[in-house]
Amino acid sequence: MMYKIRITPSIIPNLFTSLNLFCGFLSIIQSSKGSFENAGWLIIVAAVFDALDGLMARLTKSSSEMGVELDSLSDVVSFGLAPAFLLYSAYLYKLNSIGILISSLPVITGAFRLARFNVQLVGFDKKFFTGLPIPFCALTFVTFFLGFFQFNQSLFESVIIPLMVILSLLMTSKVKYDTLPKVNFTEIKAHPIRFSIILLLIIESIVFGMQGLFFAFVLIILFGIFRHIFNKFPNKILKM
Repeated sequence: MMYKIRITPSIIPNLFTSLNLFCGFLSIIQSSKGSFENAGWLIIVAAVFDALDGLMARLTKSSSEMGVELDSLSDVVSFGLAPAFLLYSAYLYKLNSIGILISSLPVITGAFRLARFNVQLVGFDKKFFTGLPIPFCALTFVTFFLGFFQFNQSLFESVIIPLMVILSLLMTSKVKYDTLPKVNFTEIKAHPIRFSIILLLIIESIVFGMQGLFFAFVLIILFGIFRHIFNKFPNKILKM
């Protein structure tokens, strides 16, 4: 008996999601071998595939609940477990039980963040995220690691623990962060300031490398926090 293999449009975005998951798996292997720089770059590549799966889903009009679930499971590995294991293997193992506890925070809070996202999702297009997205959190960790671990060890050691705690808490917070804007003339015309800021951050990242990219992420994180505070207490702030 012959079975026909049915190829649907959803296979394209799901393929990119699988590549995201595979890169996260490879990153963990590299961290276990002590190849920390390779592990960090694999998380960045995973983030590229994560962005492409959403783009492909929109282009092929094949967004689905299964795709959302698969994406979340992949994100827990690539952007929760992989960066946490990288930071633990490179430095936090020195702190014994405290290091294990701190390393677990991005994984646990990231899983809660994704679970909340899935149960609250209505439709497949969204204008903002509630809580810091887990890929954004992972990329902040990785750019900080690649930018400072080898070049400024004392700065890395003094910042990494509070950074992991703060970003983990932000993932489960109610602070809103905008989704990546669609790059077309209509969107650029409607939001010129937003695209100008993004362009400036891209230029800054190119000029200053990983350290510049890390500070770009920090600025975006701080913007979300300040906007949240302003929107929560607008009248009080305006009266000051």
